[in-house]
Amino acid sequence: MSALDDVAAVAPRRGYAKGRATRRHVVEVATGLFGELGYRSASLREVAARAGLTHPGLLHHFPTKAALLAAVLERRDELDSERYLPGTGDGLTQLRDLVRLVEHNAEVPAIVELHATLSAEAVDPDHPAHAWFVERYGATRRQFTAVLEQAAADGVLVPGVDPVTAASALAALMDGLQVQWLLDRASVDMAAVVRDHVQRLLRVPLDGGPVSPS
Repeated sequence: MSALDDVAAVAPRRGYAKGRATRRHVVEVATGLFGELGYRSASLREVAARAGLTHPGLLHHFPTKAALLAAVLERRDELDSERYLPGTGDGLTQLRDLVRLVEHNAEVPAIVELHATLSAEAVDPDHPAHAWFVERYGATRRQFTAVLEQAAADGVLVPGVDPVTAASALAALMDGLQVQWLLDRASVDMAAVVRDHVQRLLRVPLDGGPVSPS
């Protein structure tokens, strides 16, 4: 391969990397704007302006507002899953990770507000995020159920606790706390409440050391 061929091969890769960086930047900007104004009120032109792009430039990466919303939602869940919900390990460790996720959420109020706002708006079947939230809540319940089933198999779950019912209750608690926290951050400690709730489901200390099945 000649030097000219080398340049020709590298240029597309650089362009692709730049495009990915631009998309990530736009998603970050949109996340903040959707959380600030709500999905319906925020416009693509405003996203473009804040991201330092022209409107046509934004449309090159996200041709519709729904496409941008999908990218925002997917990125948030992707990051949370990578950090706090890997789906591996014993039940106690995974429950601790759930509390860590709530602690993290308290550090990103714009994301929490975005989720709360969009989940309320998406009750409308015509909302572009409606199907996504239906699937997400289903996936969340299944994931929490699996964690609690693992805790039961490990012998650390209180006898008689139904993992399916407890999973739905835990998901509802976490989302309801987010709304309360957004309304009164000084008085609501989301992580403390979730930690207390989870502890009541367990036969052993949540924050204790490794536990052998009994």
